Amino acid sequence: MRALAVVLALALTTAVATAGPRPAPGAGPVHGLSIHGDLKYGPGFAHFAYVNPRAPRGGSVTLPAIGTFDNLNPFILKGVPAAGIATTFDTLTVASADEPSSGYGLLAETIEMAPDRSWVAFTLRAAARFHDGSPVTPEDVIWTFDTLRTRGHPIYRSYYAQVAKVEKVGPRTVRFRFKGGDNRELPVIVGQLPVLSKAYWAGRDFARTTLEAPLGSGPYRVESLEPGRSITYRRVTDYWAAALPVNVGRFNFDTMRYDYYRDGTVALEAFKGGAYDLRLENVAKNWATAYDIPAVREGRIQKQEIPNEIPTGMQGFVYNTRRAVFRDARVREALANAFDFEWTNAHLFYGAYTRTRSYFSNSELASRGLPGEAERAVLAPYRGRVPDAVLTREYRPPSTGPDGLRPNLVRALELLKQAGWVVRDMKLVNVETGAPLTFEILLDDSTWERITLPFVKNLERLGVAARVRTVDSAQYEYRMKQFDFDMTVGLFAQSLSPGNEQVDFWASASADTPGSRNLAGVRDPVVDRLVELVIGAPDRPALVARTRALDRVLLWGHYVIPHWHITAFRVVYWNRFGRPPVAPKYDLGFDTWWIDPTKAGSPA
Repeated sequence: MRALAVVLALALTTAVATAGPRPAPGAGPVHGLSIHGDLKYGPGFAHFAYVNPRAPRGGSVTLPAIGTFDNLNPFILKGVPAAGIATTFDTLTVASADEPSSGYGLLAETIEMAPDRSWVAFTLRAAARFHDGSPVTPEDVIWTFDTLRTRGHPIYRSYYAQVAKVEKVGPRTVRFRFKGGDNRELPVIVGQLPVLSKAYWAGRDFARTTLEAPLGSGPYRVESLEPGRSITYRRVTDYWAAALPVNVGRFNFDTMRYDYYRDGTVALEAFKGGAYDLRLENVAKNWATAYDIPAVREGRIQKQEIPNEIPTGMQGFVYNTRRAVFRDARVREALANAFDFEWTNAHLFYGAYTRTRSYFSNSELASRGLPGEAERAVLAPYRGRVPDAVLTREYRPPSTGPDGLRPNLVRALELLKQAGWVVRDMKLVNVETGAPLTFEILLDDSTWERITLPFVKNLERLGVAARVRTVDSAQYEYRMKQFDFDMTVGLFAQSLSPGNEQVDFWASASADTPGSRNLAGVRDPVVDRLVELVIGAPDRPALVARTRALDRVLLWGHYVIPHWHITAFRVVYWNRFGRPPVAPKYDLGFDTWWIDPTKAGSPA
């Protein structure tokens, strides 16, 4: 089962971080940036507070991946990139995993921003090097930015749309000038830019898939691979940035290998047989029943829930509103009544989950109750252009009580009748055309079938003919990029500082952009404007009010049937690791773990 995507990172709290106030724009070169609020770490910090600076290095770790891969260039639309490939590339800045919306210099030694935020400049470290020893230069930064926008994945065009110009303004300094508008996030976004080698790509076609590892500058390089089956990375022993404060205590494994499995069921059995070292368990049934084995009882496998404070975002059955059958919001609202979360949670999930009621759940950004004064002020200009319920009711997904699902289905038939659908001969048909209401639910993991098929049976009670189709991961990814589906399971992950990525999720401009994350095909001028307001929020209170307003409009648009969430990582691993006693708030922190020499026997 797919669930929250997790970037494996690393952790321990033996350092004393020097906290500092947020640098004022235009105050001169600084070591880091924040969108809103203070930076946790001041200019003299030695390392992040959640790492062990004395963590031993060495050993090998094997991790799982599902499906296949056919590409080592993760920056283009074509192909399926290999798991872990991001560890071979460095970025201008790096975020800490225990504060929101920050960026500290990695390739960049210092950062300078205009008082009016009209530009940001990064001065590269003199020591910054690619793996072949060549220096990282402003020309590499400029070439990378231009190439990603023109030949990279379409997401980069929207993500960097407000950058007007990139220019070299010093021997090691590059400046990004911004277009008009108020986008406080842009300097931090630009800092996330991975920097590629202009010289390496000269004479190579950037837009084509490749199994030749591109030249990188990160802590790992590709050592070997079997296309579609496995890939192994080796730690760069002379990594230029190993001693930087942002990297101390991280990247401790000598090698990391990813083995690919056909599906989650096979991967689970392989883990129990000792084929790989660590597993994030996203299936509640497995968590409750699959690990009653000797290795767990004897402590050779550790089974732990590690709490986190990550906004859980929204996972759900996503309607593709590009399809005519789902263009009417009343139809979408009606069909949601056929999903029985309470039954699913009790019978399939062992009561493990909480129903999701917000696109920004598990954070202060989630709407709740009726709109407050600040939210009403944001929404006031759109009265009459959004459902009245946005301003008058709290959104709650349909739920079942003592009477079971029947009252929900009655309500669904009322909504469907209003939308022009009636039941004839046990089939739901359109009043005008006589066409039946039928659609396909596209999945990429058979684990989802046990959840989706009961939903399909409930739809049958409404006269709806839904069918489930499970395809392999490569076909699924291709169809998602082309929006070739009726309904699917989607995840819209969120951060504590939503910004430009909301364009990719919800804006009309991304609805027809292949590879965008606007799976639902949202095209709503009000949503477009609210996204702009979120991006341009001048301070944290404004961001909260504007995000909650956007949340309400999306919820009452009925673009998804909300699923569920949990606020902890469910982790099982062979007991050969050491890890910091305190995990970072916003990440698992795996890149701060290490092989414990006292435990480092074979997992088998």
